[in-house]
Amino acid sequence: MSLPLTGPTLLNLIPQRPPMVMVSSLESYSESDLTSSFLVEAANILVEENVLVESGLLEHMAQSVALHTGYGYYLRGDTAPVGYIGAMQQVEILALPAVGQRIYTDVQILQEFMGVTLVEIITKLDEVIIAKSQMKTVIAGT
Repeated sequence: MSLPLTGPTLLNLIPQRPPMVMVSSLESYSESDLTSSFLVEAANILVEENVLVESGLLEHMAQSVALHTGYGYYLRGDTAPVGYIGAMQQVEILALPAVGQRIYTDVQILQEFMGVTLVEIITKLDEVIIAKSQMKTVIAGT
């Protein structure tokens, strides 16, 4: 599969389904990082007054992490396991994207141990950081 990935192929890599899909494409991937994008559309359920609300931005960040896991398992020929957010910390939301804008999110794996992953997430709009966070995720059954 060549990058970027979009559409049905992308949906096979994450557990979310419309209307809760908050990633539009997988831009780049390595074992230690990923870049995703999301085009904010007016019909999105987490858009209010033509702006993606805070919870939508956080959901986009979380789905970007899920996309990293899903694509990694796909490359190994395995089915991605179900995962959960264990914690979000150091969350800073500096701006919210408007309808028609595309945001890009960089996920960097900081640490992985026994099904628990710590990541740093930075979301940008036009190369300007609009949000950042650290997140711990846990693979179910570990």
